[in-house]
Amino acid sequence: MAADLGGGFTEADGGPIRHIPVLLKEVLTALAPEPGKVILDGTFGAGGYTAAILDAGADVIALDRDPTAIAGGQALVASRGGHLALHHAQFSNLDQFAPDGGLDGIVLDIGVSSMQIDEAERGFSFQRNGPLDMRMSGAGVSAADVVNRAKVSDLIRIFGFLGEEKQSGRIARAIEKRRANEPFRTTRDLAGMIEIVTPRKAKDKIHPATRVFQALRIFVNDELGELAQALFAAERSLKPGGRLVVVTFHSLEDRIVKKFLSDRDGRAAGSRHMPMVHERPATFEPLGKTMVSASEEEAEANPRARSAKLRAAVRSQAPAERDDLSIFDLPDLAEINRMGG
Repeated sequence: MAADLGGGFTEADGGPIRHIPVLLKEVLTALAPEPGKVILDGTFGAGGYTAAILDAGADVIALDRDPTAIAGGQALVASRGGHLALHHAQFSNLDQFAPDGGLDGIVLDIGVSSMQIDEAERGFSFQRNGPLDMRMSGAGVSAADVVNRAKVSDLIRIFGFLGEEKQSGRIARAIEKRRANEPFRTTRDLAGMIEIVTPRKAKDKIHPATRVFQALRIFVNDELGELAQALFAAERSLKPGGRLVVVTFHSLEDRIVKKFLSDRDGRAAGSRHMPMVHERPATFEPLGKTMVSASEEEAEANPRARSAKLRAAVRSQAPAERDDLSIFDLPDLAEINRMGG
């Protein structure tokens, strides 16, 4: 069974990694790109969505926080005669790149890009041995910093919440014991220890290290915080009638998108104890089905697509609301970045 990496990539145990744009047909249907429209691709990666949007006649503003992706996309920029602008930036700042009249569409594909997985020195994959890094931008706290310096209680929180790892306590304590004698330096070093502590059972569909690696990657790159800020930025950047399309690959990301769209649908907040006394103007209205998943045919051809979920909405004329992270119920993990333990 392939490991869940995000971004339309699969990592079979010992096998090759290949790029397959997930839900491409559904993404294009939701975005409705055409000549005269300006679409922002906030997660350029290998350029799969961007190329298809350009082929439909729309202009594209594309962003990626990874300088490798920016370098790799220059040939596509050169071939499109000014219809593609590619910027090195985090998608949480996408509103800084929106034209004065607003955007006609925004697509976000939340996951890992091909360059990050293919290059062992980036440290994203335990199938390709390399430094325990995982930084998409190449800057800031690395996965090795977290594993070797974070308090055990913080590791438990990271693995338990961001990786949904049931054995987070056992793994964290084993890390503490091992690093006292020798620090973790490589991806296979960490993955091998996890496999010893939590051996793979015959019924297990994924490698025992998969959830821990997911958690470290999400934490190191603040992926949930980035997604939340990107949704606020999208609300500010889309023109009335503009479309927001987000493809996620695990429950934490999908939950954030779902909560945001639910909060922005105009229904008043209330409970069985407090009656609803007013409604807020909706800033987004649902587009099509509440959630779209891959067809049986796509899931069979691309195992990675099985966990993909697409949510889409149309921007109304109501003014953007204030940023409020409390709607997502995210734990405060920021202090762990200080590595106080």
